[in-house]
Amino acid sequence: MSRNPLQESVQRGWDGSWYRVSTDAFEASFLPSTHEELDSVCNVEVLVKLKDGSRWSATVFTLAEVERLMKTWAGSGEALEGRYFWVFDGLIVRDPGIDSMADVIAGLIEEEDFRAVFQRRADD
Repeated sequence: MSRNPLQESVQRGWDGSWYRVSTDAFEASFLPSTHEELDSVCNVEVLVKLKDGSRWSATVFTLAEVERLMKTWAGSGEALEGRYFWVFDGLIVRDPGIDSMADVIAGLIEEEDFRAVFQRRADD
């Protein structure tokens, strides 16, 4: 049985180019590509604001997207011909989709691993 740490009161919706998921614990702002199906998102920037006001960021990839990129790079010569994958603020998840990624964020917060995974943003 899979667990869903998202609270019951979840709000979702578009705010310009951003797709926002708001819960009691955080607001996640995703920046999917234009016309990308939300359930298929596999590579996306996300900004998270916690209820304490702190702001955090990450680039979220699925395993399948990492594999696809490495195969592409094998042909293009990038990243030592696709032999490695690295990104400063990367988070790799198993399943695609904004809801799945928001669920991972909620789980990281619940398990108190969030601050070790996401990068804190400088205050404005």
